[in-house]
Amino acid sequence: MRKGIHPEYRPVVFRDRAADYAFLTRSTMTSERTIEWEDGRTYPVVDVEISNVSHPFYTGTARVMDTAGRVERFERRYGNGGGA
Repeated sequence: MRKGIHPEYRPVVFRDRAADYAFLTRSTMTSERTIEWEDGRTYPVVDVEISNVSHPFYTGTARVMDTAGRVERFERRYGNGGGA
């Protein structure tokens, strides 16, 4: 790799505010805010809107869309429409 062109890769805390969950990982993200982690060190913290703890797919609360039913309802309402 060429020197001096890549961003710094360092430990960063990502915090999911909705689920009150945080995890420490390595990233090139930067932040002015910091947080003291469980190990006593201070790390930059990045707030995220959603993570695996609050995402409906991972929590099992995802809704399955009935696309076949929607297509049938559309065809009943507007006909088969085989024009052109």
